[in-house]
Formats: sequence, C-alpha cells, structure tokens
Amino acid sequence: MTTYAVTAASGHLGRLAVEALLARGAAPADVVAIVRTPAKVADLADRGVVVRAGDYSDPASLPAALAGVDRLLLVSGSEVGQRVAQHANVVEAARAAGVQRLVYTSLLRASTSGSPLAPEHAATEEVLAASGLTTVVLRNSWYFENYTGRLAEYTGSGAVLGATGGGKVSAATRADYAEAAAVALLSEDGTSRTYELAGPAFDFDELAATITEVTGTTVVSRDLPGEEYEQTLRGFGLDAGTAAFVAGLDASIARGDLLTDSDDLAGLLGRPATTLREAVRAAHEAARPAA
Repeated sequence: MTTYAVTAASGHLGRLAVEALLARGAAPADVVAIVRTPAKVADLADRGVVVRAGDYSDPASLPAALAGVDRLLLVSGSEVGQRVAQHANVVEAARAAGVQRLVYTSLLRASTSGSPLAPEHAATEEVLAASGLTTVVLRNSWYFENYTGRLAEYTGSGAVLGATGGGKVSAATRADYAEAAAVALLSEDGTSRTYELAGPAFDFDELAATITEVTGTTVVSRDLPGEEYEQTLRGFGLDAGTAAFVAGLDASIARGDLLTDSDDLAGLLGRPATTLREAVRAAHEAARPAA
C-alpha cells in the first residue's frame, strides 16, 4: 500500500490534486490531505480521505502530518518572500519521515527565467537537489485562470490591459496541472526528473478575440508601455510595490519567460491540454446565472 499526501489541500491546486488522485484510482484511505485548517476540507474527510493539520511555517506540525507518507506533493506556498524557508521546512520534514518521492510545483524554466516569481522556485529546487530525496519537479507555466477569472472585468471594460509587447503565454488550467501532479505521484517511475509543463500558447490579442467570440461582447487588447501600465495599475488602487510586481510579470511575458513548446504536460496527461477557447467557454458558462 502506498500513501500519497498533498499539501495545501484546501487551496485551488491542492484540492484539485486530491480529486485527481481519487479519480485515477487512489483509495481515499491512502490519500492524506494536509491543511492548516482541517475544517476547510471536512467533506474530504467524510469521503474517507485522511486529513491532517500541517503548516509550512510551523516545523513542529510537520512530522505528524507526514508520518507514514510515501509520496508527497508539495504545492508551492503563496507567501512571496517566505517560500524558500517554508518549503525547506517541508523538505526536511519529508526527509526525516522517510518520504520516498517528493513532487514540487515550480515555475516554467525556473533556473533561467527572469520572472520575479522565479528566484524562490529556483532556490527551492536547489534545496530539493541537496536533500537526497527522489524528486519530481513540475515547472508549471501560467494558469488560464489568471485570465478567465477576470472575464467580468474584461467584458465590463471592453479591454484586456497589459504590457506584454505582444509576447505569448503558454498556459493550462489548474485542473490540467493538478492531474499531471497526480500522475507524477502515482507513476511507478522512481527516478528524479524535471518537467516543463504548459499548454497552448496565445498572446493578448488572441485572448481578447477569444473572449469576444465566446461571450459575444467585444473585447480588445490594449498593450501599454511598462511604466504607463504600472501607473495605470496604481490608478486602479494598487500600491506601488504591487503595481511594479504585476508589471514585472508582464515584462517577463514580453521576454518570453512563459513561452515553451514542451509537450511534457500532454505526455503526462495522456491527452492534449485544455485549449484557451475551452477554458474561456468553461469560465463563461460557470459565471452564468442558474436557470
């Protein structure tokens, strides 16, 4: 019997990874959902999933959370600036607990990317490499949800604003990335390796055209110079640091940091990744009022 654990299991990606493990045949009793607040996943416990408390920032909580775990999905933390230390806590606890394989959700080409998100992922990968654990690094590109979650904003304003310079983004849905993580956990391949994961590429003109087609509301792409975009974001109420960070993400897209022709994601899934049109349509349908 193999025991699989997923950290941050109450979050978007972690929850989907638990569901993907179950959908691919893992017995609920063999799946451990690690969360800071167990009550948030009470429904998983009702289905037989083992729920344990564990906090990246509280090393004392991790030995019990990881006891008996054979394969662990470490979903990267969301607290920018604290993630390397938090991830190192989990890696050390996993090593001490005898975890046989650790799967980590990193960022596309983390070791060479100029994205402001890359340094913490690259540093975590270094921690993993030094740990002695068998590790599978899933370098996830952008989520479609970064854009489909803003459909109401785009259709309301009639524009997709950005400062990408026409750069393209290779993206996929959270569900696709979560399923790939489940496959990596369930695989009997016991070697360490790194995957560059992404779906089809698009630019913001294509994003706007797809939103227009699917929703019936005309939306255009407005690409701004970086400084102007940053000032526009501040005008929307973002503080200076956040505006600079968001603009930096678009500058990263302009450099090609989130563009790849890797087919690793489709290879893990055993099917094509979700397309932009499919993702936009699903988000549009989900936002419609119930009949």
